[in-house]
Amino acid sequence: MTPTSASTTATSPGQPGAAAGGESRPGPFAIFGPATADPGAPDLDRIREIANAIVPFRRFVGIDITEIDTERSVVEIPDRPDLTNQLGTVHAGALFLAADLAGAAAVAGALAPRLSRFEYLVVRDARSTFRKPANGRVRAIGLVDEREARRVLAGTGPERFDLDVRALLYDDADVLVARFHFDYACAIAGD
Repeated sequence: MTPTSASTTATSPGQPGAAAGGESRPGPFAIFGPATADPGAPDLDRIREIANAIVPFRRFVGIDITEIDTERSVVEIPDRPDLTNQLGTVHAGALFLAADLAGAAAVAGALAPRLSRFEYLVVRDARSTFRKPANGRVRAIGLVDEREARRVLAGTGPERFDLDVRALLYDDADVLVARFHFDYACAIAGD
């Protein structure tokens, strides 16, 4: 992600967002600032557009974040032969990428009012359960632990926290083909 001048974060030297000499500079999530300017009504469509634009590997593979709201996100893997494995089913790497994007997009939607203040959002641990081979178009639905999201949204100060996120992947027949659990390490600057 490329930082912009949309917002600044207060950090100490040597921490993410700190410039040489201890001056504050925008964090990598400041790019979302204009879309989150109104905490009561963040522009979730704009957040989705930005999220799609800032992940080059997503563009390379052709996976799209199609929906972000405060409760979930949806990411789609197109039905393309170049995204399959030697058995003709959707490759596990494509499934993981879609789940990862769905998880991060779900965080962006659930925590939109504070999104531009994030200093980092990093996957600490990921677990997957593949239930059946995936065929055709696949949808990944990302979900954030609602209690933790409410707690983070209620805060105003800087903090570091862990966040549990799930991604459920469904094939064209709407059959669950995989589940992913992500443990994110997060840091957010004060408002």
